[in-house]
Amino acid sequence: MYLHGTSRINDQGHLEIGGVDTTKLVAEYGTPLYVFDETLVRQRCREFVEAFKASGLKFQVAYASKAFCVMAMCRIVEEEGMSLDVVSDGELYTALQAGFPAERIHFHGNNKTVSEMEMAIDAKIGCFVVDNFIELQMLNAIAAEKRQKVKILLRITPGVEAHTHEYISTGQTDSKFGFDLGNGSAFQAIQEASQLSNLDLLGIHSHIGSQIFEVEGFRIAAEKMAEFAIHVRTELDVTFKVINLGGGFGIRYVSEDTPLPVAVYVKAITDAIKANFGSNGYPLPEIWVEPGRSIVGDAGTTLYTVGTAKDIPGVRKYVAVDGGMTDNPRPALYDAVYEAGLANRAAEQPAEVVSIAGKCCESGDMLIWDVNLPKVAAGDILAVSSTGAYNYSMASNYNRIRRPGVVFVKDGESDLVVKRESFDQIVGNDVIPARMKQVSKTV
Repeated sequence: MYLHGTSRINDQGHLEIGGVDTTKLVAEYGTPLYVFDETLVRQRCREFVEAFKASGLKFQVAYASKAFCVMAMCRIVEEEGMSLDVVSDGELYTALQAGFPAERIHFHGNNKTVSEMEMAIDAKIGCFVVDNFIELQMLNAIAAEKRQKVKILLRITPGVEAHTHEYISTGQTDSKFGFDLGNGSAFQAIQEASQLSNLDLLGIHSHIGSQIFEVEGFRIAAEKMAEFAIHVRTELDVTFKVINLGGGFGIRYVSEDTPLPVAVYVKAITDAIKANFGSNGYPLPEIWVEPGRSIVGDAGTTLYTVGTAKDIPGVRKYVAVDGGMTDNPRPALYDAVYEAGLANRAAEQPAEVVSIAGKCCESGDMLIWDVNLPKVAAGDILAVSSTGAYNYSMASNYNRIRRPGVVFVKDGESDLVVKRESFDQIVGNDVIPARMKQVSKTV
């Protein structure tokens, strides 16, 4: 298993993260357990900010909180001087409860509800990213009722298809997101938005996909956005102050993944903006980006306890852990692949190929197919790396399994930032109608 960030194998032969022995984490917090390398999270934040500072352009780096949204993470983002993207009232509420500055919050989503818009306007967030014509009119009407003028970007689908999984490609024409550049709806949206008195159109937004390992897609997207901006300025006398090129920067899950350094992605974007805007006499816009996975993905590790095993001679050996698709649905959703090791025997050489099964009552609950590990025994601690993004966020209570706790580790210390769910929380929202026979609890 590749060792990310501060991870290392210590003198006891155990996996250590942030200076903390993972076996001690398991003893204190139990499993499954999400562990985040806080030093690596902060390092990734700073890599983006410093790379943009080097470009000389005005910028905002907004963490895409859908990747991993808890109050402690919002605090880190605030401390590192970044902005924050949210896509629901729950994410917005989390950010506000964490004390995140509302003026640095951007609200995304293709189907924002009236209550979400009202909540965000009342909080005086920094910007809405408008996704469709219905939202455009609704947002203007709500802002008018509240006698406010809200800042917006219009989300554009630029027709750029990134080299990624079809379910996480969002920049192509056939997408549920945004105003299409090719069929004229983007231009029409600019016309409408510029005439709505309670909306302040800052610019446009695009997002071409996720887990991208090259820069060409970003260059093409910047070129298309610049062409569109120049056309709009010529035809409508509207000048964009902001160009948002989204996120999608890839990370390393397995050895076949070849992400570029953050600075390479950023330089490609800023060079493309300078070339395509500056050469046409267009005022250089402020550049916004939205990294999510690339901030937290490889900083996360999930720890499990090994339980049962099933060896089918000549076929495969299944090894089951005390988690699965409830804490990591990505293998079932995307055929996502991961690396793993035995945290309590990290220095030992591999001795068998096994497949890691989850405990859910689903044949598809498989975390990893065919991973090479030391001879696995019940009670071993399995560490699965690069689980920081879209694992906790997508976790569920299927089979009424409790969601794991989350700890941040740094400089030899661990901090619990999300408690493991309790049984009382599992049934906390259940209501038994009065007409049903009341019985005594058996637990």
